[in-house]
Amino acid sequence: MLTRRLVVCLDVKGGRVVKGVQFEALRDVGDPVALATHYEAEGADEVTFLDISATSEERATVFTLLERTAERLFVPLTLGGGVRSVDDVGRALRAGADKVSINSAAVADPALLTRAAERFGAQCVVASIDARRDGTGWRVFTRGGRAPTGLDAVEWAAECARRGAGEILLTSIDRDGARNGYDLELTRAVSARVSVPVVASGGAGSPEHVRSVLVDGGADAALVAGILHDGVTTVRAIKQLLADESLPVRQVAA
Repeated sequence: MLTRRLVVCLDVKGGRVVKGVQFEALRDVGDPVALATHYEAEGADEVTFLDISATSEERATVFTLLERTAERLFVPLTLGGGVRSVDDVGRALRAGADKVSINSAAVADPALLTRAAERFGAQCVVASIDARRDGTGWRVFTRGGRAPTGLDAVEWAAECARRGAGEILLTSIDRDGARNGYDLELTRAVSARVSVPVVASGGAGSPEHVRSVLVDGGADAALVAGILHDGVTTVRAIKQLLADESLPVRQVAA
């Protein structure tokens, strides 16, 4: 059985890490480089930087932070937010990212996923999908959860995988920041539809929620943020619970 991963997400704005609820009411929680290195030391398997403003000025700041962080991290580092072209993917990789997450630009031009995968390899390309429940299904939203697309989230995930994405980062907008658990039904539906790894995001409120999305939701990895930033739990505590439940995880050094 493949090792389950714990991914820590750092939402970056103005050179700082911020966190909100359903992509709004943002608050400052710390320095990106310091937090990334702290979470790695605690046992995080990967770190994701998400540039949530993605203006040209912010992008220059994020690339600088990315370079500084990559010099100190040994675990994989992903950059997302504002990636609009294959050149943007290349620049992020040169700055130290191991993977690049693409969201709105992939919806506007699905072939971007294919071009990026062909140039850099599918292992570098993450399709980021923000989904909101709509009746019995889920619809894809872009631009930080503000713009409806009409796309069915499960079918869009399958298309992203077909077009070359090596991983799906699946965020439930309804659960984001609410800390009432991941959307297990959404995660199961997407995991059953694609053959690439699925990273579940949105809703972590406890270590048990992480265990649940990996076991009951079928996710390959779980993304966490706010509960770590606020000291509700730690990476080490989450990894220990997973190990106690006999889930295959990378062991944390004592």
